[in-house]
Amino acid sequence: MQKIKKGDDVIVRTGKDKGKSGRVLKVFADDKLLIEGINQVKKTQKANPNAGVSGGIITKEMPIHISNVGLYNPITKKSDRVGFRVLDSGIKVRFFKSTNEVVDA
Repeated sequence: MQKIKKGDDVIVRTGKDKGKSGRVLKVFADDKLLIEGINQVKKTQKANPNAGVSGGIITKEMPIHISNVGLYNPITKKSDRVGFRVLDSGIKVRFFKSTNEVVDA
């Protein structure tokens, strides 16, 4: 079970986008995340008339390491650390370490 999953709201803790927040679009196997609107770079793209792609400079998101982000806690309105807990019903869930509230109910 991952501490941060696709669809979670996160806040960047370090780097050039520190303090910005976004939604996780994709989780890669090498502990990297693709976050909407975060770590944007400009790339040059070659035109491909067969595929209908025009050339030029495009802006796209690049992956960021999972250690540089924290899960957004709506109660404290800050980023928070995440732990795991097994409920009485036997279900393993994530919880915020500062408030002990369950993330996925």
